[in-house]
Amino acid sequence: MTITFLRLFFIFLSCIVGYYIGSLLSGFSVKGSYMGASLGGFISLMIILLELGMKRLSIRNLSAAVFGLIFGFFMAWIVTSVLRLIPMSLELFSSLQIILILIFCYLGMVIAIRGKDEFNLIIPYIKFVRQDKKDDVILLDTSVIIDGRVADMLHTKFIEGRLVIPRFILRELQQIADSQDALKRNRGRRGLDILNKLQKSPEFDVHIQEDDFPDVREVDAKLVKIAKLLGGKVLTNDFNLNKVAELQGVTVLNINELANALRPVVLPGEVMDVRISKEGKEHNQGIAYLDDGTMIVIDNSRHLISQSVNVVVTSVLQTSAGRMIFAKLEDPGGHGGGKQR
Repeated sequence: MTITFLRLFFIFLSCIVGYYIGSLLSGFSVKGSYMGASLGGFISLMIILLELGMKRLSIRNLSAAVFGLIFGFFMAWIVTSVLRLIPMSLELFSSLQIILILIFCYLGMVIAIRGKDEFNLIIPYIKFVRQDKKDDVILLDTSVIIDGRVADMLHTKFIEGRLVIPRFILRELQQIADSQDALKRNRGRRGLDILNKLQKSPEFDVHIQEDDFPDVREVDAKLVKIAKLLGGKVLTNDFNLNKVAELQGVTVLNINELANALRPVVLPGEVMDVRISKEGKEHNQGIAYLDDGTMIVIDNSRHLISQSVNVVVTSVLQTSAGRMIFAKLEDPGGHGGGKQR
């Protein structure tokens, strides 16, 4: 609404200015005044149409182009200052000056736009922060949003900072939510609901990053690139993204690694009270689970399914998928050790 008002006000002012200029140029004739007002309104409409066509223009591209233009003009001024020392006609010097300004300004703009992603000296990329307050930037990827645990983890205050969701992550999430596969569709919609809750919560500072990298096709590569640009951390549970980001020097916060680190330490010989829920793959084995989902394989316990028993830990195996605990019944015979729940 504010932008619409500004556009209408701009047209109104343009008509008044056109009317005044037309009056001056025509000797204050009525016809000239109205022609000036019409021309002012027409020019203002053309400018508004140009502004509407520049909606998709990136601020980064624009700022880089402006810096390149200034730098090119400065270089052209230096070269033409040197050319002044060479005896030549004024016409030739003026021609060379115009040619050099055009060439250097064009090269400066093109080079600045091509290197905009590594360009950290222009004003839009400078971060003014207090030295006593660290504002961490945390970028969320698609997998961690769909996972759902991120909201609960952020509510615990263990991770604080400004949450940044790039626009291309939202697009990927929207594509998943619109998938023909029912499972993918439900996961995508759950991810969008979680983002909506985070954005509405006053506890979190959620920012949608509009920048995109059209020359980069993969979403993970875009995420790593924007993390390097903003100096932020990537919050994910994607193993491959974790490795790629670490190789490029980007700090990664992996939820799965955090969950593994928070699991209670179990040592061989420790006695535990567990409930056997199903039979194991091997003969006469039973399977139980800890509260965090860790699987316990218990020998000679198949006959105690659905019962709570005391077991003794024999060994702990750490795998890429998680941790497995092997145990045996505290009572080797398995008699009298079971408690029906």
